[in-house]
Amino acid sequence: MSEAESKAVLAAYGIPTVKTHIAKTPEDACAVSKEMKFPIALKILSEDIPHKSDIGGVDLFLDSPQVVQSAAVAMLETIRKKMPHARIQGFSVQEMAIRPGAHELLVGMTTDPIFGPVIMFGQGGTAVEVINDSAVSLPPLNVNLARELISRTRIYKLLKGYRDRKPIHMDSLCGVLIQLSQLIVDIPEIAELDINPLFADEHGVIAVDARIRISTAYRQGGVEQRLAIRPYPKELEEMWSLKNDRSVLLRPIRPEDEPQHHEFISKLSPEDLFFRFLSVRKALPHLEMARLTQIDYNREMAFIASSKSTTTGQKETLGVNRIFLDLDRDSCEFAIVVRSDIKGQGLGAKLMAKTIDYCRLRGIRVMEGHVDPTNHRMIEFVKGFGFSVLRVKDNDLILAHKEIG
Repeated sequence: MSEAESKAVLAAYGIPTVKTHIAKTPEDACAVSKEMKFPIALKILSEDIPHKSDIGGVDLFLDSPQVVQSAAVAMLETIRKKMPHARIQGFSVQEMAIRPGAHELLVGMTTDPIFGPVIMFGQGGTAVEVINDSAVSLPPLNVNLARELISRTRIYKLLKGYRDRKPIHMDSLCGVLIQLSQLIVDIPEIAELDINPLFADEHGVIAVDARIRISTAYRQGGVEQRLAIRPYPKELEEMWSLKNDRSVLLRPIRPEDEPQHHEFISKLSPEDLFFRFLSVRKALPHLEMARLTQIDYNREMAFIASSKSTTTGQKETLGVNRIFLDLDRDSCEFAIVVRSDIKGQGLGAKLMAKTIDYCRLRGIRVMEGHVDPTNHRMIEFVKGFGFSVLRVKDNDLILAHKEIG
């Protein structure tokens, strides 16, 4: 894709880019510059010239249409002498991003033959290969994963600010990585992507140069076949209403749900806590809660019911049904819990029905769950969904078993 086309793709995903036009001739460059803000940056367009600055293919701070045209003529002459066989498509005419003191960063994506798409981040600029400061991560990314990726580079300490340098707007940088991650998930034809440099300062970020390479030889199939880590399955979201007409969103759990899930656990009754966790702890440590909210959708699933609080108006979790797949992905174990003050509203039944449907969709044949023998309500509940219940030898728990088919 051309630079202008690449930037249009980035802009469609909310990544700030400098205004760019393509011109085929010096006269065209002069004409399009009249519709732009000066100063202008002029760059040669050629697939055969990866490092334009090295051979005079970049001219900066051009302050009039006439100067742009003269610079384009001189640039053509220089490149034809240095690289006579280079195929030249024209010129990239850009409004310059004047950001004194901004850090030059690199954000990109490449395709690994084993892991598929891989996201890169590090220090950018013309000396990127010499500096060699970068880190990689697998998509999809969320805020926490984006911050962790940034923190694994040497330039991270500079981005936090030092002496008279203010820290960059870190949320904007994380936003670029997250949006890039989503772009990779959505468009399988992208084989390579480079944003270099990405200017970053306390005001935000802006992509100055961008390149996207499209390939038809991408991995066929859905995201599960293309990506090493399955992204959030938004298609499984479902709006539903309790018996009292309260609206709830049934959806897979996300890492961002950790604070909401802490509150959910704290509102469970001691009896519900014991039946679910075999303890009556009202709070779980961060690592344990992270394990419950940061899941691998290929190996497990957790459907939560989320709704606005009737008192605070904030989002809260009302119930969750979780399954853990066995290694053969042929069977799973479930664990369901609903807040005591929500029981009787049909939420538990809806969560179980949704989970059973999901298991059928995934080709899972068997669902099982362990139930405390004193939890008579749960025993009757699973029987209503066709589970058989039996005592397990050398175990104080009841096994609920269902052949899904």
